[in-house]
Amino acid sequence: MNWNRSIKLLQVHCQGEIGKVIVDGASEIPGATILEKMNHINEVDDSLRRFVTFEPRANVAMSVNLLLPPTRPGADAGFIVLQADRAHPMSGSNCICVVTALLESGRVAMTEPDTMVRLDTPVGLIVARARCSNGRCVSVSLDNVPCFVEVLDQIIETPRWGTIKTDIAFGGVYYAIVDVEQIQLDIAPRNARELAEAGIELKSLLAEQVSVQHPEISTINEIAYVMFRGREADGAVRTCTTLKPGRVDRSPCGTGSSANLAVLHARGEIAVGDSRISRSIIGGEFLAEAIGETTVGGHPAVLPRITGQAWIYGAEELRVDESDPFPSGFALSDTWGPQVEELK
Repeated sequence: MNWNRSIKLLQVHCQGEIGKVIVDGASEIPGATILEKMNHINEVDDSLRRFVTFEPRANVAMSVNLLLPPTRPGADAGFIVLQADRAHPMSGSNCICVVTALLESGRVAMTEPDTMVRLDTPVGLIVARARCSNGRCVSVSLDNVPCFVEVLDQIIETPRWGTIKTDIAFGGVYYAIVDVEQIQLDIAPRNARELAEAGIELKSLLAEQVSVQHPEISTINEIAYVMFRGREADGAVRTCTTLKPGRVDRSPCGTGSSANLAVLHARGEIAVGDSRISRSIIGGEFLAEAIGETTVGGHPAVLPRITGQAWIYGAEELRVDESDPFPSGFALSDTWGPQVEELK
């Protein structure tokens, strides 16, 4: 069999959320920084993103992380999150997948019991501390970028649910965080389809009614996700992040947990040194800690630390074949949801 070119990936999941990692074979992405490379994918050439995130090579419930040489001094590696709608600047679960892949594949030297990994991302340097044992990465703690609230209790008018209140916060990307009882659902596996469709509907309404702009990074100017929030009897926060074209995050969502930490901090419900458990729709958990305070463009901000675990479950090699009839892939509404036509 003639394989002139192929792309190699490690198959990784973080608390059930698939975050594959491209380790070899990707074409070079133009740009002097990881941010510029992400912008190139989103604005100039998204062929790699579509190739690895759409059928027949992929499915709706997954992301793919592109490993890159770092452009920031002192970083061990760079990465960009590739999803069905676009390339995104940061994801906690995907970051944990990347750290695990780097260490367990030997691309970054593992030392036991702890290894520090510095990741160059479009939003800044992420410092990860991995706890390691017997050649395995048994947990990863991410020191995320500063996270802040844009607005609390933003009013959104909706045809289905009337007036909805949402907290708009930055956790590495922008989130709209909605208390789930406002849409008459709870966060449970049986409601995943309804939650996904509700989140995508709200995201469209938010785009019409709310504008955001990161004070330091001009190209981060949209609400990326709607995250539904519930509260558990043991004090944990139940999370359900919804992603285009219509699915839910299987993990507790690291950037969403960071954004929610900023909300709790802004409301005076937590202080530096406090923590909350974030629990996913399927019961996976992250620990979200407030480890410091700062400001971003005049916004009071919190410094979050997110701790979780990922598992490498396999490896794959995708053949790049010019005769393949679907180089840009495809998506069908039977599994991808009714908003499939909104994909870029």
